[in-house]
This record gives sequence, structure tokens and C-alpha cells, in this order.
Amino acid sequence: MNLGQQTLFLISGIGAVNAIAAGTYLLFSWKKKGGLPAIFLGLLLLAFGIRVAKSVFLFFNPQLCRLYLQIGLSACFFIGPALYHFFCATFSNITRMPASWKWSWGLQLAAVVVTGIIFPYRATPDIWNQYLVWIIYGQWALYVAATMVLVAIHRQRLHWGTGPGRFLLVLFASSVLVFTAYMLSLLRVAPGFYIISPLSFSVLFYVTLAFSRHRFAVTSVAKAEKKKIGDPDAQRWLQQLERVMGEQQLYKDPALSLATLAARINISAHQLSQLLNDNLGKSFATYTNEYRVREACRLIATNDRLTFEAIGYEVGYNSKSTFYAAFKKVTDTTPALYKESSVVGRR
Repeated sequence: MNLGQQTLFLISGIGAVNAIAAGTYLLFSWKKKGGLPAIFLGLLLLAFGIRVAKSVFLFFNPQLCRLYLQIGLSACFFIGPALYHFFCATFSNITRMPASWKWSWGLQLAAVVVTGIIFPYRATPDIWNQYLVWIIYGQWALYVAATMVLVAIHRQRLHWGTGPGRFLLVLFASSVLVFTAYMLSLLRVAPGFYIISPLSFSVLFYVTLAFSRHRFAVTSVAKAEKKKIGDPDAQRWLQQLERVMGEQQLYKDPALSLATLAARINISAHQLSQLLNDNLGKSFATYTNEYRVREACRLIATNDRLTFEAIGYEVGYNSKSTFYAAFKKVTDTTPALYKESSVVGRR
């Protein structure tokens, strides 16, 4: 390669290498970098990086091993799902992967593996070039369209003035531009679009990174812009909350935390905290203590065999002093005085 070709190779390849590195890093540190959205961003970068790397090497080496061609096209099959689920998880603050998503990814992964085994690229290049490539790009196009609809629905939450908003807007625009360049190359609109795609990705990768306030960190739009939870969602979540706390008596678990309770009703800890504060006017500690003290009052009034300390442990407190302090704060009296008043009331 001459100097111009070497420069072109370096520029177009550096973005792919860094995207693979960034994607791998996110997949191994997703808990620290934003939870579930970080997993899908990592998958998106990894799939894009592998696809772009294949394009670069094929452009400068047309005799590239066909196994690499199959790996590159297979990775392309996961770009669309990763993009769509990243935006879904970010907009909705989803902390645990829904079962439907697991099934979707499992089936698509199985389809790629089985197809690759039955129709390896080295033995059936015509099938890949004439049929499978169109299926891959068609699936990618459907997911891009679905993501467009998702972004349109939540467009009011994507403010250019906020760091997360800018990051999401630039990431979405970059993904659409790279997809468009690859589609134009596939449709043979212009031969140069095949190398333009990797070049565009390299530039857009660093532009997107520049608009992220923290390196590879995924920040939820909902955290950047606090909005009151809509009444339909609030009522539904409150009903779910009442079920797990009242019927399942989740409050009896001494290790119960805001994050654990939020996961049980499939919302984020941030949303649960906002729900309790905005709709009930209570903190998580106050809300939990009221359930525990209410049950303690019932036991004090109906069970003479249990000591106050045993009742405290029964309703979820791990120390006598904590139970007494919470009981006094909620009822403005002590367990002993409450018992006396309940005995008098029964006479």
C-alpha cells in the first residue's frame, strides 16, 4: 500500500479497533457504567466494530479469508437489536432484562449460529451474497425504523442542552448515517460508499464520545430531566407495590433495600424513590417502617406470648433499639404503652 492507502486504512480501522475495545470494556463493567443500557451499548459497539473491521480488511484485501467475511456479516445481524434495546432500556429505565428480550436475543443468536453451520460462507458464498445479506440488512433496517419511532415518541425528553440528551441524539444520528452508507454500498449506488462507511464510523465514533459527559458511561435521560410520573403509571406501580409489600410481606426482610423493592416491580430505584416522594409524600425508610410498625401493632395487640424484641425481629428489624426507635417515630408512643392502651381498649 502507498502512503495514501496506509492513511486511509489507519483512519478507517482505528474506529473499529476502539469500538471493539470500548464494547468489550462496557460488557465487563456494565454494573458500574449504567446497568442494562450499558450492556446493549457494549453489544452495539462490539457488533459495529466487528462489522467495520471486516469492511476495512476486505477493502484493502479482496482475498480475505471467507471465515472473517462470515463473522463480519453475522455481527451485523446484532447491530439493530442492540441499538433498539439500548434506547428502550434508557428511555424506560429498565433495570432487569424482560423475558421477551431474552427470548428475542436467544432466538436470533441461535438463527445466526445454525445458519452459519448449515451454510458456511466458504462453501456457499452465493447464498450469503444473494439471500442472507438481504435478510441481515432487512432486519437491521426494521430495527432502525423501530428505533426512529421510539426516538420520535420520546423526542421531548431529548434536549440538546443536556449531556445525556446530546449523547443519545448524536449516537442515534451516527448509527443511522453509518447504516445508510452501508445500504447505499449494498445497493451499488456508488462503489466508494463501502469504504466511506468505515471512515464515517471512525469519525462519528469519536464525535459521539465527545458528547458523552463520562467516558462510555450511560446516563438515563430520566435522571437528567426529572418529570412527574404520569397517573396511569403511578397507579399501576402503587398497586404492584401494595401487592409485594402487603400480600407478600416483603417488608419482613431485614435486608430489604430500595433497589431490591424496585426490582420486584420492574422499575428503577430512581423511579421508586420518585414515586414514594411525589405520590405518597414518604421516603423509602418511612414507607417501610410504617408497614413494619403496623404489623408490630397487630402482633402486640393479639399475641401475648411474644416479647417486644421478638416482635421487632418478626416484622423485619435486626435490633431491639432500631425497632423501638421506629415504633416511637411512627406511633408517638412505646410498645409497652401501646400494649397497655390496647388492653384497656379491649375491656
